[in-house]
Amino acid sequence: MFLEFLYPLVKYFTPFNVFQYLTFRGAYAALTTLLICFIFGPHIIEALKRFKIGQSVRDDGPATHLGKGGTPTMGGLFIIFSMVIAVLLWQDWGSGMIWLTLGALLSFGLLGFIDDFLKVTRHNSEGLPVWAKLAGQFVIALVITLILYFSGGEETTLLYVPFFKNPVVDMGVLWIPFAVLLLVGESNAVNFSDGLDGLAAGLLLLVFVILAVLAYISGRVDYSAYLGIPYIPEAGELMVFCLGVAGACVGFLWFNAHPAEIFMGDVGSLSLGGVIATISLILKKEILILIIGGVFVLEVASVIIQVASYKLRGKRVFKMAPLHHHFELSGWAEPQVVIRFWILGGLFAIIAFSTLKIQ
Repeated sequence: MFLEFLYPLVKYFTPFNVFQYLTFRGAYAALTTLLICFIFGPHIIEALKRFKIGQSVRDDGPATHLGKGGTPTMGGLFIIFSMVIAVLLWQDWGSGMIWLTLGALLSFGLLGFIDDFLKVTRHNSEGLPVWAKLAGQFVIALVITLILYFSGGEETTLLYVPFFKNPVVDMGVLWIPFAVLLLVGESNAVNFSDGLDGLAAGLLLLVFVILAVLAYISGRVDYSAYLGIPYIPEAGELMVFCLGVAGACVGFLWFNAHPAEIFMGDVGSLSLGGVIATISLILKKEILILIIGGVFVLEVASVIIQVASYKLRGKRVFKMAPLHHHFELSGWAEPQVVIRFWILGGLFAIIAFSTLKIQ
């Protein structure tokens, strides 16, 4: 809104010139989402308590989690609500990338909301049937993928791999199922990681800050040419979006830090996982995102390994999956698991950044 309505008035009031700068709008998008979460957070938590919208806890999980039953959930609404406001205020409305990314946030968020709502109304941890949840994710992912496939340029189907400067292959039409699987997989990976106070929010903060930097340099002809990465026109607008999400994650983490006053819920984890994958597809960082979100990959891999091992061998590899529960049952306190996974996420971030020069 500010770019569309105030920047054209710069000839009358020169300070309005600041609205053309991505860094300025990105910083204030982050500040906007942060303040919205801070201001409305307590009221949303109180309303959720009043309507008894609380988390159901599995009986077979760590005993320390039993006391979390009834804690308000659907906290991802903090992030989605604040991001809608930030997009309307600070983004370039003429950028199709932004509307597609916001659409991914809202559509995956709606699916997560339905899942959370069913859990709350049924007073157990069973929401949508697995097949229905996956079907919804695949439909949303396919729509996003087809929009990117038919609206993108020649770069769309090229696959870039870390440590290689040039694309390794043009996937052609095979890029469509690849992109769909990435969207569904990333969405579920973040969802699996949302099991401890502050874990997912802290990791998401790291990922979106990194994506903000990648979006900025990918949208600059000079920086992208220097680093040997694909130049993506208008990608800089995604930096504003990513910083907005990062600010919302900080605001949410204020209330989600141990002991959590509210949980993210599927409405938050599914939507943010889907957005991460959407941005990585736009920026041509489909493989690099697996390094950036390395902890998410480990979490979903632990679930796959656990299920496959039990089905094939009748034995479990981990004490409990996802991976963070295994370490809890191994004697780590919940805050220890969270902080150590954050540190691991930071290490993955450093590795991801290093690939920009090692190619």
